[in-house]
Amino acid sequence: MLYTIKDVSKKTGLPAPTLRYYDKEGLLPFVNRGNGGIRRFQETDLVWLKVIECLKASGLQIKDIKRYIDLFIQGDETLEERRQMFYTQKESVEKEIKLLKETLDLLTYKCWLYDTAVELGNLEAVENMSEDEMPPQIKKLKTKLKFDCCSKKEVP
Repeated sequence: MLYTIKDVSKKTGLPAPTLRYYDKEGLLPFVNRGNGGIRRFQETDLVWLKVIECLKASGLQIKDIKRYIDLFIQGDETLEERRQMFYTQKESVEKEIKLLKETLDLLTYKCWLYDTAVELGNLEAVENMSEDEMPPQIKKLKTKLKFDCCSKKEVP
């Protein structure tokens, strides 16, 4: 089945100008052209768009995605280079996930801290709370984050 750029935009949620940009940048080398140069997308092009969006979400730049596509077109002699690209990007995403998990831990702790302070009427009440009174997850986060929840020692 063949799809127009409008069809692809509806199916993928990608705006038509983005699809045109990808094509202009050489990210869609397999897209056929019909009468008058109208793009005709196939199912395989939709798969490529998913790969492109995934690589973008992983932080890969357009030029690097283009490089990957060029290597793919060259065939099996580029297998090792393509493999290395994915391992490098995987490592980058793993580092980003670790940082995001640490960020989420801090935000979770701070939400609990302020929820509890509001509920008890002030931060001092939380400051005087023993760790045994804290939910296990918060106690664990407090230890992991290595700071006290009292107002004078609290991280801003």
